[in-house]
Amino acid sequence: MTISLKRRVATTIVAGVAVAALAACSSGAPAEAPEDGSLGTIRVGALPVPAGDMLTWVDENLAADAGLDIEWVEFTDYNTPNPALSDGSTDANLFQNTTFMETYNSQAGGDLVSVGDIYLPAAAYYSESIGSLDELPDGASIAIPNDPTNEARALEILAAEGLIEIAEGTTNLDGITSNPRNFQFTEVENATLPLAIPDNDAVFVTASFALPAGLTGEQAILVEGSDSAYFNALVTTPELQDDPRVEALHELLTSDELQQYMLDTWGGLIVPIED
Repeated sequence: MTISLKRRVATTIVAGVAVAALAACSSGAPAEAPEDGSLGTIRVGALPVPAGDMLTWVDENLAADAGLDIEWVEFTDYNTPNPALSDGSTDANLFQNTTFMETYNSQAGGDLVSVGDIYLPAAAYYSESIGSLDELPDGASIAIPNDPTNEARALEILAAEGLIEIAEGTTNLDGITSNPRNFQFTEVENATLPLAIPDNDAVFVTASFALPAGLTGEQAILVEGSDSAYFNALVTTPELQDDPRVEALHELLTSDELQQYMLDTWGGLIVPIED
């Protein structure tokens, strides 16, 4: 397989194409250590921002000293990285929280496991017409993600602000038990939510898609707090959970050096896990 950019493999959005293209490059089994004593190469699936940037920075600044070589496999949506990991096309991925992972396992019959939380891609509500959620008009149009994890996240924030009421365990609009101001919700694919901002009164965008679109914490009308339960984790398979490459990568991703890089690069939208 030809890699067009160093340590970066582009994929298409279509899961079948991505999996087929990558499957020839990795067996998903624990790798034998190279004869030079290094840990060898680990292939990690991620969206370009912020996880792809993190993996590139770690590979260029920290990985060599740990005897590790990182190849990050680029995905452009939330639907293809887990199937690629499950079938052995990648060794780990860094794009999802554990709730998202557990939903995938339940729906797809997977057995992926979390190695540990790494960072919070703080989600936020954005608007071109109002300056805070308090200014939402009755009947306001609100666009939210259409995947269960992030849809729940968006609704939980509105409920915490007292704007709606939801049932425990809500993952979609059916869980709204009270909507006194008649907000009009639209469920939208995550990757296209930034494009929905001009056409709605408020739009919920996660950092993975806000940052590439040029959105910042300063532009948001409400940013998720660091007490969020939605920190993204390094995820792998049970067979690779104790692999030295995975253990070394987790250590590098939770290092003081990378935490400082996150703060310097993304400010409040990317929050490193606290020691």
